[in-house]
Amino acid sequence: MKEENSNPADEKLGVLLRESRLSPSLPPRFQENVWRRIEDAQAPAKSSVTWLEALVALMLRPRFAYAALAALMLAGISLGAYSGAQSARHDAEARYIASVAPNPLR
Repeated sequence: MKEENSNPADEKLGVLLRESRLSPSLPPRFQENVWRRIEDAQAPAKSSVTWLEALVALMLRPRFAYAALAALMLAGISLGAYSGAQSARHDAEARYIASVAPNPLR
């Protein structure tokens, strides 16, 4: 158990010691600078992200990934149809030439 100190000299000494503590003055705009540093620490680093990383991050979002997939599929189908049409045209030309031109090796 604690013993209660009822000595008045100790109470006066405690008050005197509490009053004599010097609190250093803060630099000007200290609180504003603290909040600014906190905001800077929480803000994401903008300079380290390249345009390619930003594009990849955008494409990894589901909405944009589905749109990119649809666009690539449409481009593939279009190129396949174009290639098929060119191949069919080439085959038709070859058949026409074979039917019109005599073949000396037959």
